[in-house]
Amino acid sequence: MQFRLEKRREPSQAMVYATPVAAVVLTMVVGAILFSLIGYDGVGAVREIFLTPLTNSFKWQDLGVKAAPLIIIGTGLSIAYRANVWNIGAEGQYIMGGLAATWVALATYGMTGWWILPLMLVAGVLGGAGYAAIPALLKTRLNVNEILTSLMLTYASVQLIYYLVRAPWKDPMGMGFPQTRIFSEAARLPTIIPTTIVHLGVPIAIVVALVAWFVMSRSVFGYQMKVVGAAPHAARYGGFSENKTIWLALLVSGGLAGMAGMLEVAGPFQRMVPGFPTNYGFTAIIVAFLGRLNPLGVIFAGIVMAITFVGGEVAQTSIGLSNSATGVFQAMMLFFLLAGDILIRYRIRRVAPQAAGVAP
Repeated sequence: MQFRLEKRREPSQAMVYATPVAAVVLTMVVGAILFSLIGYDGVGAVREIFLTPLTNSFKWQDLGVKAAPLIIIGTGLSIAYRANVWNIGAEGQYIMGGLAATWVALATYGMTGWWILPLMLVAGVLGGAGYAAIPALLKTRLNVNEILTSLMLTYASVQLIYYLVRAPWKDPMGMGFPQTRIFSEAARLPTIIPTTIVHLGVPIAIVVALVAWFVMSRSVFGYQMKVVGAAPHAARYGGFSENKTIWLALLVSGGLAGMAGMLEVAGPFQRMVPGFPTNYGFTAIIVAFLGRLNPLGVIFAGIVMAITFVGGEVAQTSIGLSNSATGVFQAMMLFFLLAGDILIRYRIRRVAPQAAGVAP
């Protein structure tokens, strides 16, 4: 017997929203089996990664701090992917946003004033958007694939960090460590809950996602993104420019990634260091799809992925699981999600093999 995929007339809307939940559950089950087979406590790994961050109240603050950049970047990517613009370089745009904000923090070192943080925020957004403009220009002028250009630019941004923190921005009082000086008080995000690490960027992330949801569902901009992504030929007849949409999608997603970079460097890091690239930009791709390219769904998906980050750190100390295990669980989650999407749109049909030389 042979099998083939047959397109469904209409995908089930219930399954569209049930699939992300099923992907998480399957990840837990298969992850437990997989890590048990290679000699780890598989059930313990799932418990520490997915449940401990929720049951341990001391870890809740970590969830908020980890989820904030994922929600902001994931929101920007969901907008771009809705328009069928595949920005894979959000990590590089996140880095450039952090570098732009760091430049402002160092230029205003020792100064005070409420305007410093807003100026850093503007610089971060412009830094991320400016970096995303490179693949936008190459795509619209030379038809260069934005997947390749945005991804490869990420590695250039990482090397730029290494250069800056080892030479022109190196802290003269840092005992030789490759890092900038710690930011002034005015250039650091304030905490919003005393005695915790929950900073102002956490509520900002929620506001960004809510504003994006409103814009995507209630504005011409959101309608344009959806129409160009779903039916580009119809969009042309409707007067929507494909090139303009590419620019808007990349600038918005890059700008939000740069905003996340600013909030990270002014919040948890409070200085630029070589370890600033944390793969948030790549993980946010999973967040965008797990959230069904909907900013409201991205909020919950960002929290889920933050749970795996925090839980992965717990599992390292409690059961000796390696740091790469977190990436394994995240990759499985994306795999099951994409596999579920195929089954939503197609059904598996069993067909009889054709006899040699005989028409069916």
